[in-house]
Amino acid sequence: MNKGQISITDLKNKEIAETMLTALKTQNWEMFRSIIDTDISWTLPGVSIISGEVKGADAIIYRAQQIVGHGVSMELKNILYGQYNFTLSIHNQAKKENLILDEYLDTVCTMRNEKIVKIETFVSDVEGVNAFFIGS
Repeated sequence: MNKGQISITDLKNKEIAETMLTALKTQNWEMFRSIIDTDISWTLPGVSIISGEVKGADAIIYRAQQIVGHGVSMELKNILYGQYNFTLSIHNQAKKENLILDEYLDTVCTMRNEKIVKIETFVSDVEGVNAFFIGS
């Protein structure tokens, strides 16, 4: 491959990253399911209802539904590409009653066979996430 040339893996990861964001924003759960492995896992720090590790496509989709169900708007800052994986840098904001969520996060997506097999989310304000995502 020539210097500056984009690989097939890079193009596919870009497509998957964009599909993931579109699926979340439009709440198209079948689209989301199409890019994740059935044995996927997702870790997210904290002690809220969206925190911890969940495994399996259904659990991942349920977590995503919980997040968007709380009115979280996701502003994409960057998609960062590794040799085989990618990271989404996102600014999340939401408001409900007297609670405000205003955080930055990086979500690392590990790929295998053109499917996301692991999601690991790093957040800038774990206490804010814990306070916003309580109960329900």
